[in-house]
Amino acid sequence: MSPDARRIEELSLNSSAPPGQLLYDGWLLRLAPGKAKRARSVNAIYPSRLPLDQKIAYCERLFDAAQLPTLFRITPFVQPVELDDELARRGYVRYEPTAVESAPIGNGSVSEVARPMELAPWVEAVGALRGSPAVQRRAHRARLEGTPLPLHPMAIEEGGQVVATGLAIVEDDCAGLFDIVTHEAARRRGHARSLVASLLAAARGMGACHAYLQVESGNEPARRLYREFGFEERYVYWYRGRDTEGIR
Repeated sequence: MSPDARRIEELSLNSSAPPGQLLYDGWLLRLAPGKAKRARSVNAIYPSRLPLDQKIAYCERLFDAAQLPTLFRITPFVQPVELDDELARRGYVRYEPTAVESAPIGNGSVSEVARPMELAPWVEAVGALRGSPAVQRRAHRARLEGTPLPLHPMAIEEGGQVVATGLAIVEDDCAGLFDIVTHEAARRRGHARSLVASLLAAARGMGACHAYLQVESGNEPARRLYREFGFEERYVYWYRGRDTEGIR
């Protein structure tokens, strides 16, 4: 049976768990200084007892002390349900709407150009493709090295240089696909398609029969590609942040 949307949200959170996080009255506070906003945001996932004003103020102080912008990740499962409206009233801007999609893993063909790669050089390759600073690369590596879940990093090379990357993280019978990145000069050559096919095959080999991923809602080329593999939208989330903190 395909996992329901709430279970997919749990899987996503588990796959992006950073070394430093706190539970505060039902909210999961993540403070990793990396690229992934899921790892440096407030996730209001469980029912609360404290007043909302008190909780928001606490999060702002905590993120300020960590020298990170205060970000709230808003999903259909947030608690309390009025959180999004309250943040908007306080001037928190809604941005980066992201679709969470899932698909059954079929028995498709495997690309011969995508290959497994050791985690440490793979993280550096992802950082190079994204132009990420060293602090974000270290945070990315620490987060992945700290997970108890099986990882399968893959890459495509041209002329001895990595031009595309992808990652599968498996939990139970589900696989999350992450960090599917292609160098700008190497796009429209089928690399992303090859990586997705290879990642799904690798995940199937590790016992997964369902897959999920996150993609920006407006990224229609990527979403068309994922539809070829049977991915369909399950829900949408977005972030709330303050423009003055350089969140974009």
